[in-house]
Amino acid sequence: MNIKDYVSGFSNHPILFIGTGVSLRYLENSYTWDGLLRHVAYELSGNYEYYLDLKSGSEVDGKYDYTKIATDLEKRFNDDLQKDRNGKFKAVNDIFYGLMEKDISCSRFKIYLSKLLKKTNVKPEMQEEVSELKKIRKNIASIITTNYDQFIEENFEFIPLIGNDILLSNPYGSVYKIHGCVSDPLRIIITDSDYSHFNSKYELIRAQLLSMFIHNPIIFLGYGIGDDNIKSILKTIFTYVEPNSDEADKIRRNFLLVEYEKGSDSLEVVEHDIDLEGYSTIRINKIKTDNFKAIYAALSELILPVSAMDVRKVQNIVKEIYAGGDIKVNITEDLDSIKNSDKIIAIGSSKTIQYQYQTASEMMANYFKIIDESNSQLLDLINKHTIQSAQYFPIFGFSKICTSIKRVEELKAQQRRKVEGALDAVPDSCKAEHASTHEVLEDSNITESNKINAILWLANSGAIELDEVEDFLRNFEDKSDTPYRKLLCVYDQKKYGD
Repeated sequence: MNIKDYVSGFSNHPILFIGTGVSLRYLENSYTWDGLLRHVAYELSGNYEYYLDLKSGSEVDGKYDYTKIATDLEKRFNDDLQKDRNGKFKAVNDIFYGLMEKDISCSRFKIYLSKLLKKTNVKPEMQEEVSELKKIRKNIASIITTNYDQFIEENFEFIPLIGNDILLSNPYGSVYKIHGCVSDPLRIIITDSDYSHFNSKYELIRAQLLSMFIHNPIIFLGYGIGDDNIKSILKTIFTYVEPNSDEADKIRRNFLLVEYEKGSDSLEVVEHDIDLEGYSTIRINKIKTDNFKAIYAALSELILPVSAMDVRKVQNIVKEIYAGGDIKVNITEDLDSIKNSDKIIAIGSSKTIQYQYQTASEMMANYFKIIDESNSQLLDLINKHTIQSAQYFPIFGFSKICTSIKRVEELKAQQRRKVEGALDAVPDSCKAEHASTHEVLEDSNITESNKINAILWLANSGAIELDEVEDFLRNFEDKSDTPYRKLLCVYDQKKYGD
């Protein structure tokens, strides 16, 4: 079965289970477990053979026990740094003693790991594929990862949850970091004792994850077919679910393993048997490919009756209701009776209740998020909005994504007029030569009220690269301001104009 046909059969929002292979594929600074420990050992000792000595004493049944290697390396690392306060790892010791001053005990080894994996720079040749990955976030319920880095939360804008925080979460819009995160070295799980402590307290977290696995399709990215994480999850599920039941069959159909095969363009989903030691053989779905763009495209184009974004919004309101406090709940079929400030969960006839996710103003404020996600479902709402003739509205980029916008030529003409009027209104004092937005902001000869006009002029003339204008707009403080909307329309027309 083709991947597009497979994904189109989903009846619920998929969950991603992401492993090391994803970070290795996209990040300049990433390691396998073996590579990470090897790197730390060399940085500590300056001797490549030191790690090999550690490794040679950690073989069990033909496999290397990396938790034992990490345990031994952590002890050596912590001891050596204690003896050398201001040496090569002075910055790590500074953090360690700063925490100890607050009575917070943390391993120097884990502090170093958090610093080592902090950067999430994407490989230049993978930027385009990461852009395709971002487009799927509108359809993803949540993400589970064993990775320590912050690549996922930075690109999906999901809420990261570590350790027992998972138990207090909303399933939608969360990144479950089950082995810890560089943001909190204390909770990184890597040594024997870490895993032992984790497993002893994992039962409730396991139950939370199990519920998600039963109700949602699960897509494994960045793991190999023999990975212990996958086998452990399958064992957990089929400990609680009768292997020959209808429920077990549904779970199996919902499992897809995306296995990397260099250079392959295969898009065929096939069945694959996994032998679980001590358990029956489990059949799941697998695709072996290097064409991740096609997988992301299939997920991005998935259309379900309720979007994942809507579910997240409703969940947040329900959570507030559960928490109590000054919250009113009204069940009504007359939205006119609800105050604008009230939060609404509407239950009633579709003829009397309409739900629009974003207004035109909100679309402008969320312009880059919509573009990143290629969110055509959301942009369909433009047909229901009244865009006033005096209003700035960036239609060019939106029309590239959504081809069903009815007034598109009229809106394009309106945007051209607005941009032309904005450029005609730029004072001569703002037309000085500058090579960057930073130069404009630092130029004392340009008044604060005119700095956006100067950037607008330079962006339109091509003196400032559009990528720099984009960064400036993404970080704009008040996206409801007219200066933001004016500059956004210039950027949009320059980048996506016919």
